[in-house]
Amino acid sequence: MYSHRMASPHDRSRKDDEDDPVEQMISRTGCAELHYAIQECMAEHQDWRACQSQVQTFKDCMMNFQKARKEQLRQHQPPSTKSAAS
Repeated sequence: MYSHRMASPHDRSRKDDEDDPVEQMISRTGCAELHYAIQECMAEHQDWRACQSQVQTFKDCMMNFQKARKEQLRQHQPPSTKSAAS
């Protein structure tokens, strides 16, 4: 049987990661290390059920990033003008 071994998904030294838009997006969130922890867990266990704590921690980090981003965007919007026809 033919066995094809690919580079480990959590090997951050690969050139591909520099061009991967998903890797770039996760890097900007501050949650990249948690993302890599999921990849490492999956490489070790090959079972999502064994990695639920890593998944939850990453999810919480991403949710916190999204909340902070929404708040930042809201603060930079000009005040809305109310209609005179109330």
